[in-house]
Amino acid sequence: MKSQSAGRVMIRAAMAAPYLQRDEEYQLAVRWKDLKDQDALHRMTAAHMRLVISMASKFRHFGLSMNDLIQEGHVGLLEAAARFEPEREVRFSTYATWWIRASIQDYILRNWSIVRGGTSSAQKALFFNLRRLRARLSQGSESLASSEMYREIAQALNVSVGDVALMDSRLSGPDSSLNAPLMEDESGSADRQDFLVSDAPLPDEMVSSSIDDERRVIWLTDALDVLSDRELRIIRERRLQDDGATLEALGSELGISKERVRQIETRALEKLRAALLARNPDQAAYVS
Repeated sequence: MKSQSAGRVMIRAAMAAPYLQRDEEYQLAVRWKDLKDQDALHRMTAAHMRLVISMASKFRHFGLSMNDLIQEGHVGLLEAAARFEPEREVRFSTYATWWIRASIQDYILRNWSIVRGGTSSAQKALFFNLRRLRARLSQGSESLASSEMYREIAQALNVSVGDVALMDSRLSGPDSSLNAPLMEDESGSADRQDFLVSDAPLPDEMVSSSIDDERRVIWLTDALDVLSDRELRIIRERRLQDDGATLEALGSELGISKERVRQIETRALEKLRAALLARNPDQAAYVS
């Protein structure tokens, strides 16, 4: 109630503030710029609070407090006053309009949702113009399908159709809390976050595993040097291929029995194990 009452007082004071003639506005702007006259600043900004209130009212459909929008607009008005150059002979209201709108829009983007949006100029234009363009296209003689409407809006604002669809879905509903209950049964309640658990390894685990795999490849490559050509061929064909060759197939290629292939393979594996342990004794747990 206090904020509403304060808001009404502020609006009444803004409406009661006198308009400034061009010459008077110029003199006040010069006094503020050159002399930092606080009274000149107050009179100049008070006379333009009507503009702030008018612009704030255009953004009230975003569901934020009108008083807060006016306060943010006032911040933009003060920023405009700090940057205004009266010698350019431009009315202060013309210059201040951009700063007031920018301040209000930035406040809306920071507070409309807990999810940050409108981080680029294109996204910002999409956020503030999507509803207006959609309403205008819906009033046409022929109702457009969603895909056609998105294409029209994307072309008008120079953004992608995917960005339009994503922004439309964001504006269509409120934020959903991850702690919001989805169901309740005898075992208790389940929140949204309960269904976000991933079975994938953690990033640090993935990195650690990748490093370990690279080390093992280096160890194995070095150890393969202890094998003869025939032992190396059998190990490669039997152990280092996705579809390992059979003992019988390798025996036919090498002109020996499959039992002889098995014996050579067993001996080669023992030599590899011995070489790996000799060169990396502290990694015995990885050698089987």
